[in-house]
Amino acid sequence: MAKQTAQKETHQKQSMAFQAEVKQLLQLMIHSLYSNKEIVLRELISNASDAADKLRFEALANGALYENDSDLKIRIAFDKVARTLSISDNGIGMSRDEVISNIGTIAKSGTKEFFNALTGDQAKDANLIGQFGVGFYSAFIIADKVTLTTRRAGATEAVRWESAGEGDFTLEDVEKTDRGTEIVLHLRDGEDDFLNDWKLKSIIRKYSDHITLPIVMKKSEFKDGSEVITEEDETVNKASALWTRNKNDISEEEYQEFYKHVSHDFENPLAYTHSRVEGKQEYISLLYIPSKAPFDLYDRERRHGIKLYVKRVFIMEDAEKLMPQYLRFVRGVIDSSDLPLNVSREILQSSRDVDAIKAGSVKKVLAVLEDMAENKPEDYAKFYQEFGRVLKEGPGEDFANKDKIAGLLRFASTKADTEQQDVSLKDYISRMQPEQDVIYYITADSFAAAKHSPHLEIFRKKGIEVLLMSDRVDEWLLGSLTEFEGKKLQSIAKGDLDLGKLESDVEKEIQKKIEEEAKTLVEKIKGALGEQVKDVRVTHRLTDSPACLVSDEHDLSGNLARILKS
Repeated sequence: MAKQTAQKETHQKQSMAFQAEVKQLLQLMIHSLYSNKEIVLRELISNASDAADKLRFEALANGALYENDSDLKIRIAFDKVARTLSISDNGIGMSRDEVISNIGTIAKSGTKEFFNALTGDQAKDANLIGQFGVGFYSAFIIADKVTLTTRRAGATEAVRWESAGEGDFTLEDVEKTDRGTEIVLHLRDGEDDFLNDWKLKSIIRKYSDHITLPIVMKKSEFKDGSEVITEEDETVNKASALWTRNKNDISEEEYQEFYKHVSHDFENPLAYTHSRVEGKQEYISLLYIPSKAPFDLYDRERRHGIKLYVKRVFIMEDAEKLMPQYLRFVRGVIDSSDLPLNVSREILQSSRDVDAIKAGSVKKVLAVLEDMAENKPEDYAKFYQEFGRVLKEGPGEDFANKDKIAGLLRFASTKADTEQQDVSLKDYISRMQPEQDVIYYITADSFAAAKHSPHLEIFRKKGIEVLLMSDRVDEWLLGSLTEFEGKKLQSIAKGDLDLGKLESDVEKEIQKKIEEEAKTLVEKIKGALGEQVKDVRVTHRLTDSPACLVSDEHDLSGNLARILKS
């Protein structure tokens, strides 16, 4: 039977309208996720777990918040007669203002981008909804009314929120003896699975076994051929921090479900690395490579990062200082034995321990990507499609790992002449002509512009491969990545073109002769163009086109100049 929390109404109900985006989201939620109803329980348990983490953290500075109840747990109960399912916790709870801001509105950066990214495809939209971290609203998939009663730790006032998931919700002040939050789902017709003891426990073990808090239910037993719910509590999940367990004792499914818990993603990760480091710094890391990019990957205002724990105590979400910006897609947890429990974002910025943890974690992630690239090329192609442009920020940001990152980059090239970025710098070097000593590339604002550039004519004629770069980030990349494995990267659209040993003596003689014959014409063109150009020269880049524009070797490329103007 559902636990009845001691509470008494003290004020009249106040009706409030949902923010327009919430109404839209509720409809999307029911439409996109109805085929996977079990995630409702997963999301609400995950929220309850987060509430306990936040209480532990705030109680580090104010132990009185525990209110003589430090035995944190999540309770699941159901009432077959009333057709209700309840999820309650004794975590941090919420104030009235927090209820309004957390549930009545979506006060997030990237909200507009989120709705623009929705496609109408149920599977894709479900994943986006998960990434946006609005799992509470999933309750309306199985409930036609939701009642939330909550009291914040340290406060005396409690509040009850209630909605049928349509255009509005009600709020009223109540009395609540216990700290924390209770959510009661008034189930829709046909949702009898959520009134079944065995089914609920199997869902909890499937999706939430890794939750560090005990998830308790009343024990059931059979008497006289029928199921009876007893008054004895039973812990349904393992209730231990998954990352602290031995790798050999963790199943693939457990790793995947834990990823979904920390990331709010609905899809399995592409790869993960789980390691325990001992020595000068002691920490455990469990880091995941997602299979899909979040919609706000390029939102600079959004914090991206991993969960930080100290000695299993949750410290903060999105500890961005533990992972460089170019790896901001990585999800997971790091649990340190050395950092102080009162660590702040400011301390993270100036801590040698943090620098060491970050360096070690980056090496682990890059090693996972190298292994994927070598042994699972299809998975790496998926990864690169989603995160390749972000990875290109790496060489300019992480000098210590520049060569490793460069080895992971992929580009389009004239070899296949397709937009697919699947050529590594090692691939390119392995196909270089015997006398070739540089890596040739061209940048443009689109793949078509790069592919059809007249600068390529002599290279196509001689069968020399050229990398075709059309991502906006490529110009930033080339500012820091000037060579790879001793081979210089050279733009075919900048400076004098010297193919050196790739040209025969006969070709060089012909070129000299042409330059002599064209002197008068060149001078006339110079005079006509005046100060519009720095110089006019005879080029040997072209085989079909009459002329092309070239930048000096140390000037901005034409493409970068266009980007800076835009």
